[in-house]
Amino acid sequence: MCDLFVLAWLWPYAETRRKCARSWSSVVRLMERYPEFTFTCSQAQLLQWVKEDYPVLYSKIKLHAAEGRFIPVGGTWVEMDGNLPSGESFIRQFVLGQRFFEKEFGSKCKVFWLPDTFGYSAQLPQIMRLAGIECFLSQKLSWNLVNTFPHNSFWWQGIDGSTVLAHFPSGDSYAMNGTVSEVIKCAENNKDQGRADISMMLYGYGDGGGGPTEDMLERIDRVKNIDGIPRVKSSTPDIFFAQLAQCHNLCKWVGELYLELHQGTYTTQAQLKTFNRQCEVLLQKCEFLQAFVYANKLKSIVPVRVMQSTQKYWETLLLNQFHDVLPGSSIEIVNVEARQMLSQLKKTLIADISCLQHSIAEFMQASRQGNRQALTRDSYIFNSLCWERQEVVAVPHGTVEMPLQLTAEGQQLLLVRASPMGVTSTQSCSQLLAPDQHARIKVTAGEVVMSNEHLVACFDKVGRLMSLKLQGNAKEAILPSHPGNQFVMFDDVPLYWDAWDVMDYHLQTRKPVDNITASPSDVVIERGPLRVSFQVSLQISARSSILQTISLDAMSPFVQVNVTVHWHEAHKFLKVEFPLNLRAHNATYEIQFGHLQRPTHVNTSWDSARYEVCGHKWADVSEYDFGVALLNDCKYGYSCLDNVLRLSLLRSPKNPDEQADMGLHTLSYAIMPHRGSFQSAGVIQQAYNFNYHLDIMTLGTSSGDSITSETDLTSSTGTCSLVTTNNPAMIIETAKPVDNCNNAILLRIYEAFGSSAKGMIKLNFPVNSVLG
Repeated sequence: MCDLFVLAWLWPYAETRRKCARSWSSVVRLMERYPEFTFTCSQAQLLQWVKEDYPVLYSKIKLHAAEGRFIPVGGTWVEMDGNLPSGESFIRQFVLGQRFFEKEFGSKCKVFWLPDTFGYSAQLPQIMRLAGIECFLSQKLSWNLVNTFPHNSFWWQGIDGSTVLAHFPSGDSYAMNGTVSEVIKCAENNKDQGRADISMMLYGYGDGGGGPTEDMLERIDRVKNIDGIPRVKSSTPDIFFAQLAQCHNLCKWVGELYLELHQGTYTTQAQLKTFNRQCEVLLQKCEFLQAFVYANKLKSIVPVRVMQSTQKYWETLLLNQFHDVLPGSSIEIVNVEARQMLSQLKKTLIADISCLQHSIAEFMQASRQGNRQALTRDSYIFNSLCWERQEVVAVPHGTVEMPLQLTAEGQQLLLVRASPMGVTSTQSCSQLLAPDQHARIKVTAGEVVMSNEHLVACFDKVGRLMSLKLQGNAKEAILPSHPGNQFVMFDDVPLYWDAWDVMDYHLQTRKPVDNITASPSDVVIERGPLRVSFQVSLQISARSSILQTISLDAMSPFVQVNVTVHWHEAHKFLKVEFPLNLRAHNATYEIQFGHLQRPTHVNTSWDSARYEVCGHKWADVSEYDFGVALLNDCKYGYSCLDNVLRLSLLRSPKNPDEQADMGLHTLSYAIMPHRGSFQSAGVIQQAYNFNYHLDIMTLGTSSGDSITSETDLTSSTGTCSLVTTNNPAMIIETAKPVDNCNNAILLRIYEAFGSSAKGMIKLNFPVNSVLG
């Protein structure tokens, strides 16, 4: 009853569109001959393609769907990766998928169908339930390399307590053939016998499609009532899960479903992952600006094209979050096409965002000047996050008369205070610095010392972090004699799947990268008072090199490292590590709409199998009242054993894409010491700031033309916020116009600290009603 379609892997998207027609034409013919035959189909994107390319076939599919035999399942746009997409991307997978299934087939899906992705985030149960889904099917954890997952049927509980009924078919496959031996295996391999004595048997050719054959259906028909083997019955997912829900005493699994294999997919194809993060950020900014325009009744001054729904943009991003594309486990042609699609999406979003910001800034400036011709130009700061931000930004030369600091490119650096979820004029938000708030740098023959009012960092001539302390705190964050910001190389030769896997034994091949080609004393870039920075060049091998720019801004709680890597290696793994002077039994990692703790020790085989784990924008290691966080702008692979926190940067597998990750890469990370817990220290907010940069829009002198609007926006002060909250635990992840409704704005808010929260949401625009 199953036909798993891999949208792209060893073939491109275009071939999958043709495969759908071939496979489902066969399914339709088989349904005409076998009246009990039922068939499940996931992924709205596939059905959309068939609707566009093969309308006659699609009409037959809808006919059999109305009979309850061709059964849409899954509820998502594609069978996405279960770890790497953001929380908002997960939401949109279900929103677009369920919307399609309801429109085309009359009802939403009740079963989330994801049999072949590489682990499952602990946030998924909550999102499933919010999408109207109560059941979950997969089988991938049967691939575990170390520990056998103990259940086939169980309740899965997410980080907020939401539960879904989960089933992993005991045949350990989504592509069985319906043989007697497979039927027997399904019964004998059931780990929950006595609690649940039923299991699905998924049969048909999967991956590349094909589905069930006539031979399979004949075998299934013959084994239905044979003495001595388990009873077989054709059914549907809804009927199966209804029966399973009647089983008592099912066990409960809390937290992530970690796959003990394929951990290399957190890192492989780094450019795809970078584009993915960037497009997620840009979509958030674009939708926020659209909401700002609607709320302040500025639609008449904005080009129509940039106010259109972002659904098509999301469809492109969601497609490329498929579980063999975003993880980087496809052939070269697939990776090239995905990069091109996401690169174009990025360019389009940047253009739309620029247009929206320019229109808003023009209105702000005209309002402040009373529509009189400007004598000077101004710059406007756009902040799409829901808290006030005090940061150093670069603005065009001439924005202020007496800048404190110029960049090498001739831009002015300003310290600004940007309004939450809003826009602020640089003339009204520029901040002055007291002498003790300056960023400073001191270079000697053997070291570089950087400091500001928050911290002091000492680097050696190789760019390694020798010391990191908070101002006024004697606690050393870096383990003595074990420098941080240490680039390390590992041999990376998996046993099985090259692009997918990284084995635990790679950790035994650690080799520091310390061959310096340019020292910091030669390349001090900026000397303050707003920003200090220096560069260090390292040679990895004859063909690969690293250029790192290490910087510290005034008022910043972290040291930032911008890295450019020329990467031409084979079966090597590049990481950066920070040995921390801390004792913590667990490290904390950001996941979608929350965080997750994982052990820093290997007490059990379950612990030791987690030698490489997935996290998003930050990871934190803390003991009582002190900790260190590692932030990043495009990476997902981490490890933390004992006190050594590592961020995975680049791999170099050769199969199925021989050119995987070869070439130029840019990335950024930051190290942030803090007092107290990561929650109270603002690690979550700083990680958002690190990824969602403040945007600058500079206007020329006004033409003097009047700009009119229906808005009640008060912009004479040079600042305006869409919405604010008074509780830092309440994060407004998304502000967007409601689809197909011109007079409503959606706010998606989540509790980020790991508890419950109360607070006030202040809407700075006229509101008729609020729905929750």
